[in-house]
Amino acid sequence: MPRNKLTPLQATEARRVAAAEAKKNRVTRPFSDKEKTTRNERVAKAKDAISRSTAIKGDHVPPARAALKSFLRDLNEPKQPDDARFEALIEAPFKTPPKKKQQQY
Repeated sequence: MPRNKLTPLQATEARRVAAAEAKKNRVTRPFSDKEKTTRNERVAKAKDAISRSTAIKGDHVPPARAALKSFLRDLNEPKQPDDARFEALIEAPFKTPPKKKQQQY
């Protein structure tokens, strides 16, 4: 038996009701003081790196800045980079990549 398709209005209403239900059932996770200070330090470092990298030129700078911006955008996601990877993110705009060696024959 074929299911009746929802009209656009019904689909919108169903999404709104589902979002409200999900928001009501969401469990907030309390963050410890150590996690809060680590997060605040990382945010400050990332913002500082973005602001200092505005004057730098190079092909490697825009992707590095985009990675920093996506880090700041995704702060509330549960999966965060470890300390080594975060430091690499911070240093990326300022490190020039090694030049590609051309093979000469």
